[in-house]
Amino acid sequence: MTETQQRRDIGPPDSDSDEKSTLLAFLNYVREAVAGKAQGLEDRQGRTPGVPSGTSVFGLVKHLTAAELYWFAWAFEGADVEHPDFSMDLSEGDSADSLLAAYLSAIERSNEIIERCDDLRHPCARAADKAGTVRSMRWVLVHMIEETARHAGHADILREQADGSIGR
Repeated sequence: MTETQQRRDIGPPDSDSDEKSTLLAFLNYVREAVAGKAQGLEDRQGRTPGVPSGTSVFGLVKHLTAAELYWFAWAFEGADVEHPDFSMDLSEGDSADSLLAAYLSAIERSNEIIERCDDLRHPCARAADKAGTVRSMRWVLVHMIEETARHAGHADILREQADGSIGR
């Protein structure tokens, strides 16, 4: 493995102030891990599934983009956005650049929504599960930390399979 394939490992954020800032710091930490795993991959490498289920690094980025839009814009804010496609299926037009740009844009929008929320107990505008449960911003933040962290781990393994890169 070359030195360029090894990324410096970084620890979790030091944020331990108010609850919202701490949750957002950890969410951004795992979001950056996912984006970092997708950056620098050739199109073929990023599209190639590493497991029989068909999961690829770029498919994970597409899925997490949908999750950001769904939970923060559609469910919490109640925005009139097209219901996102959670699949990891890639189209011909999906490229590393377009997928990362969409993910970073969704993150920016989500962070703006989070910043405007002054009480983490504030309920979502829409029920977002089959049971019709209306969740709070706190629940959405914790769920998105869990969802993004789980997929960051998947991306870590898939990236190592693709080109031998390890670390954050």
